[in-house]
Amino acid sequence: MKRVFGYVEGIFNVAYLITAFVIGLVLLVNSQGEHVRILAGIMALVLAIGDGFHLVPRVMVILTGEEERLRKALGRGKEITSITMTFFYFILWYIGLMVFSIDEGNIWTYVVYGLATARILLCIRPENKWEERYPPLNWGIYRNIPFFLQGMIVAGFFYIERTVFPGLSYMWLAILLSFVFYLPVVLFSNKNPKVGMLMLPKTAAYVWMLVMCLSL
Repeated sequence: MKRVFGYVEGIFNVAYLITAFVIGLVLLVNSQGEHVRILAGIMALVLAIGDGFHLVPRVMVILTGEEERLRKALGRGKEITSITMTFFYFILWYIGLMVFSIDEGNIWTYVVYGLATARILLCIRPENKWEERYPPLNWGIYRNIPFFLQGMIVAGFFYIERTVFPGLSYMWLAILLSFVFYLPVVLFSNKNPKVGMLMLPKTAAYVWMLVMCLSL
């Protein structure tokens, strides 16, 4: 049964990467010079490529069972994904500013800047021990505090402006759901690996975000 779930996860991950990459290309190809669609396309590709650094080794582990041999790739992949996810929300913030015609020179933009910078600086610290099988939980919490705050600010922004552009009405909900599924993984996956399965609905929430961007 464990093997079956492994294959299901592997198929899901591959389908997700392909879907995110294709949506990114569609947004770029059909942008017609519109900056917001170009930015959304770049955001989708950042998501797909960044997640690929972790998910491709993950799929290889499922297929080969050679987790220890791929430990370094898995760890560095998680680190890269953590950084690119930060850029994802940073770009999404700017998409919101453009769609809702709000001046970027506001205090919340600087807060998002600061939180993104703090998150990246925490992610590159050696104390994270990315390549270990069970990295330190405390550093997992440290680096996710600014990420969580960044995500909640972006979600709050899209909630406040949810009636302005119908195609993005539920962006706030997709963001909120992604964190609802993600935070238990951060807190409990070391003790109970099965909690890691919550990454599947978390990933589905990101696909929903990208699909909404097709309405731009």
